[in-house]
Amino acid sequence: MNQHFKGKLELEKVNTLFAEIRVVLERTRSSAYRAVNLAMVQAYWQIGYLIVEHEQEGKERAEYGKAILKELSRRLVREFGKGYSVQALRNMRQFYLVFSKCSAMRSESSGAIEPVAIQ
Repeated sequence: MNQHFKGKLELEKVNTLFAEIRVVLERTRSSAYRAVNLAMVQAYWQIGYLIVEHEQEGKERAEYGKAILKELSRRLVREFGKGYSVQALRNMRQFYLVFSKCSAMRSESSGAIEPVAIQ
């Protein structure tokens, strides 16, 4: 076997190996993105839940509620970075309200037991 032919076979083997490894890494990356997205959706739902529970317990006036969201936003942005503006917190609150109702309607119609909120 001449050197040129042997080098070509080695290159093909490396190309094949690289392609197989690339598929594994792309699948893993995609899976990781889905897992992170699910975790963030759950976190946003929980944040919305906590905001709603706090509001209902205190039965605050609207102005006081705005001040609470503004202060929460300030602290969260300082510690966790952007993505926690007052509007984002309102969106999380709304997300919880919409999807807690959808979930409740679904469990009532199916007779299923509603899962406990994530701690």
